[in-house]
Order: sequence, then structure tokens, then C-alpha cells
Amino acid sequence: MTLVPGRCCVHVLCLLAMASSMCFSQKVKTGRDKSTDFSRFKTYSWLQPGMPSNHPVAFEAVVARVDVELQAKGFTKIPKDGDLTLEPSGGVDFGFAGVAATPILPTYSSPPPTMNAGMWTGATGPSSGGTYVPEGRLELTFVDRVNNKIVWSGSVKQKLDIQDKHKSLELIDKAVIKLLKKFPQ
Repeated sequence: MTLVPGRCCVHVLCLLAMASSMCFSQKVKTGRDKSTDFSRFKTYSWLQPGMPSNHPVAFEAVVARVDVELQAKGFTKIPKDGDLTLEPSGGVDFGFAGVAATPILPTYSSPPPTMNAGMWTGATGPSSGGTYVPEGRLELTFVDRVNNKIVWSGSVKQKLDIQDKHKSLELIDKAVIKLLKKFPQ
């Protein structure tokens, strides 16, 4: 195979572009109770935090985007006692031969909801790796308030840009959108 200098450069640039776009791709996992009729849910409420967020700007970005996405699906946010109770959790992990988790969202306290053992429930184990790249993790759990039963849960992981906070907020926004595309309407 003969390498042509101009072509080689183009191939390298294409590979770099693909690698950089893959670095920031979202990893989404969801699960739902298939016996649940989601059409009966019209309202939702956020579970009140037990402690403040360590990353208030990221927390507000997540809450705002989730609200926009759910309202676009026809849900109405009410301050208390919605048909669905939304329990968020998450954090920022720095992968360097282990995990140092810092909560992006506050810790919530309430009676644990019941869940269908056959559905995927959300939290995954710690990420590992040898790079020092921050990765945001968001887990959303929707609980049927009346039955205190998990009806949908999902998680998304998103690599963040430690140098550019605005880019990180855009990446968070895109990750939430991708996660909630899988939420039933």
C-alpha cells in the first residue's frame, strides 16, 4: 500500500474527529414495568432533596431540561403529590484507577419504592479506567406515588469537558434529552 501525504493527513483528521465525537457520546440504559399504563399519569413532582447539591449549576441544568422534556410529553409539574414522583440521583466520577464520586444531585430520603424484579433498576457499578476524564452520571427513577412502585428508571453517563464548563452543560443537556426520549408517552 502506498501512502499519499495529502490523503494520509485526511485519514488522520477523520480518525481524530471520530475519536473526539466518541469521547463525548452518551451511554443510556432504561427499564420499565411493562404492566403499567403510562397514559393514566398526567402530573409529576420532584422528590425534595435531603441535602444541597455539590454542583448546583449542573443540578439546575438537569432539573430544567427534565422539566422541559416531560412537559413536551404532556406532563404537568406540580410542587407536591404528582401522579409520578421523580427521584433523581447522580454524580461526577473521575476515572483514574478507581472512582471518586462527587454528587451532582442531592441525596433523597423516602420510603423505598417496590420494584418489579424483572426490570432493570438503574444504578450500575463504578466506572474504571486509567484516564482522568470526568464523567457525569444521572439516574432518574419514576415512582407511581399511589402504589409506591417504580414504573420507569433510566440512567445516562456522559463524559464532560473539564476545561469548558459551557460545553459540559451542553453535553448534560443532550444526555438528558437522549435519556428521556426513551420515556413512555
